[in-house]
Amino acid sequence: MITTRFPHRLIALSVVAASLLAAPAALADDLADIGYVDQSQLSALPAFQQADRELQTYGSNLQRQYIGRARGASQAQQQQLAQEFQSQMADKQRQILGPLFHKAQVAIASVASSKNLSIVIDKRIIVFGGQDITANVRDLLTGIGDPVPPVNTPPPSNVGYVDQAQIDALPSIKSAADDFAKFKADEDRTTATKLRGAKSDADRSAILKDYQSQLEAKQSSTLKPLIDKTKSAMSDVAHKRNLVLVVDRSNVIYGGTDITADVTAELK
Repeated sequence: MITTRFPHRLIALSVVAASLLAAPAALADDLADIGYVDQSQLSALPAFQQADRELQTYGSNLQRQYIGRARGASQAQQQQLAQEFQSQMADKQRQILGPLFHKAQVAIASVASSKNLSIVIDKRIIVFGGQDITANVRDLLTGIGDPVPPVNTPPPSNVGYVDQAQIDALPSIKSAADDFAKFKADEDRTTATKLRGAKSDADRSAILKDYQSQLEAKQSSTLKPLIDKTKSAMSDVAHKRNLVLVVDRSNVIYGGTDITADVTAELK
């Protein structure tokens, strides 16, 4: 499956991979003030498990209510009901999980400050280096009383991050992504019609091969130039700011250097 966001997500990851693979031994000292947390271990804590069960129960009950209300409703009414359902679920999620997430953020910041870490990121993207502070954070979350926020702000970090959502929202990138999405939707419909009329497995295979080829060609002509340009802008900003890594904001839990504005400025 090809999506409109997947190619852009590769930009940040490719910068990380290039930095790590270039000279991992030389980067060891630079990465000493980087911490990471295994968020799957934190989500397995009893408080999070209980909150998750509560949210699932609420969601199941709410879904039954909306299914009942949707019977006999028009398409427009069903869409409105779906929006109401999503809104209520989001509100409940904030109510149930919000305080726990805040507590976890404070615990992570407290541990990071005590260890003089400039950034804490998600363990999932760690390939080499960094300090695992998961156990320290877990101890604070399961201890007596709430963790205390650190007095100091995180020190300057040589790890940067970009808010991919802001970059995706730039007119040139959004226009290209929308163009690709429309092209794909048209190809999906055309291919579905062809498949319904296919006489053999060989015909279906040829149709799907042509479909994939058309998408790859469109992706190469529409998205790849912007992906390359964005990657180059990130690399240029990283060098100017003396950064050793650039990651996506979604992987940053604490600290880091936000270079989103610098990158978007170069892309405009």
